Amino acid sequence: MPGKKFRAAAEKVDRNKRYSITEGFQVLKQTTELTKGKWDQTVDVAVNLGIDPKHADQMVRGAVVLPHGTGKSARVAVFAKGEKQTEATTAGADFVGEADLAKKIEEGFMDFDTVIATPDMMGVVGRLGKVLGPRGLMPNPKVGTVTMDLAKAIKEAKGGKIEFRAEKAGIVHAPVGKASFSAANLQENFNTLIELIMKMKPATAKGVYLKGITISSTMGPGIKLDTQEINARHK
Repeated sequence: MPGKKFRAAAEKVDRNKRYSITEGFQVLKQTTELTKGKWDQTVDVAVNLGIDPKHADQMVRGAVVLPHGTGKSARVAVFAKGEKQTEATTAGADFVGEADLAKKIEEGFMDFDTVIATPDMMGVVGRLGKVLGPRGLMPNPKVGTVTMDLAKAIKEAKGGKIEFRAEKAGIVHAPVGKASFSAANLQENFNTLIELIMKMKPATAKGVYLKGITISSTMGPGIKLDTQEINARHK
């Protein structure tokens, strides 16, 4: 049975309506006020795409730096050796190592949000696939987390870079900020993410690409957005 706060927030949302982006985020702010707790809720977006991720050429995966950040400072683990370890530490990495860090992770250490590695460390990191893969933490050159430019990668991770990938059902889940953000800042973060997802439409995807979008806070109800507004910009 939903709690009193959730029910009050749900009453603010017309479940049969598809809100404009601006209106949707204004309603979301109203729901976060009603479900406010001791901690700052995360605002998430679920994007339903007309793709079949089982086909490699229809996978939608990427990373983007949100203009207003995510509302939390990411803890970054870096796999590097020699001078690159010094570079990583100087750039603000929280944990730096090679085989020693891999062993620690194998033993259950997971106190980080992002993993970055230099290309020469992927032999070591590869062995952690079963641990890092299911959590979406495996470094990948496509999203800039396998790189020699550690300073840039760490700065982006700390500055609000998020990674996203379509799940089996073709849905992309991603955070776009915190409940304490203004509606305008949440909307800017959202637009930055959606613009990239729209540009990534696979050539082999048939029919409607952007099928649905729902935004919600951790404790709040889902708010459906009108996809026509976005589709019209990308004709």
